[in-house]
Amino acid sequence: GYIGKIIHIKDGHRLSLQLHEKKEETILVLSGVLELVLQNETRILKANESFHITPGTIHRFCSKDGDCTLLEVSTKELDDVIRLEDDYGR
Repeated sequence: GYIGKIIHIKDGHRLSLQLHEKKEETILVLSGVLELVLQNETRILKANESFHITPGTIHRFCSKDGDCTLLEVSTKELDDVIRLEDDYGR
């Protein structure tokens, strides 16, 4: 049971600072540059670079250098999102 989705992040925007209790995600940057904020570090990922996010890992996806497009493949626990911060009031 895996789910795939494509995520577009507009320049200067960022998604929730969040974590998952059970859900695992692997992301692949399709275009642009992703700033991946983790609990203890920040990584910059470019096109064709990937990262695996394990349950319990605090993370946030940010686009600061133009629009960014990601492919996210995850286990099927879609409602397993604990938002710690969110710019969109979710």
